[in-house]
Amino acid sequence: MSPTEEPELLWQLFQRGDWEAYTKLYNININLLINYGHKFTRDRSLIEDAVHDLFIKLWTNRASLGTPLSVKNYLYKALRSILFRKLDHRSRFTQLVAGDALAFEVSFDEVVIASEEEQALQAKIKFAVGTLPPRQQEIVFLRFYEGFSYPEIADIMEITVSSAYKLLYKALHSIESAFAASNPGRGPGQPAAG
Repeated sequence: MSPTEEPELLWQLFQRGDWEAYTKLYNININLLINYGHKFTRDRSLIEDAVHDLFIKLWTNRASLGTPLSVKNYLYKALRSILFRKLDHRSRFTQLVAGDALAFEVSFDEVVIASEEEQALQAKIKFAVGTLPPRQQEIVFLRFYEGFSYPEIADIMEITVSSAYKLLYKALHSIESAFAASNPGRGPGQPAAG
């Protein structure tokens, strides 16, 4: 990415009405935002509507927007808020039902899995994460798939940093317990027999 395409610089240019910077921000983030939206609902048209609503709102209010510390964090938080409003509008009882629960994918797109052991491990991780409650799945996704820091996660999920640590700890403990259950001969924290 060239220096003129750094998100913070693009943001500042977009705030001044630079249409090219705005479209670059959109193009850089569209797939990331749609992927994040799939963690809440499988309704692709709803997600795309929410992303488009977000970018329309950004353009409309560009002059009054501040400069966020992290553009990506700001966009994730804003999309999450818009999606929740849209889901709430659909139903007064906004619950993430099993079909709309976070469909966490352990992504190894850039790494070729060479051995069957690694493929088996990937399947176990995916299964273990899939058994977590939705908020724990979300925090695992944000921390390990998207690489957000704890303060950024807290901001996106609208919880305290301390709560983010605790929620991730619970998720990791549950994953570790799931691994221990799938290997009855060993307890949590013990290496697998090889």
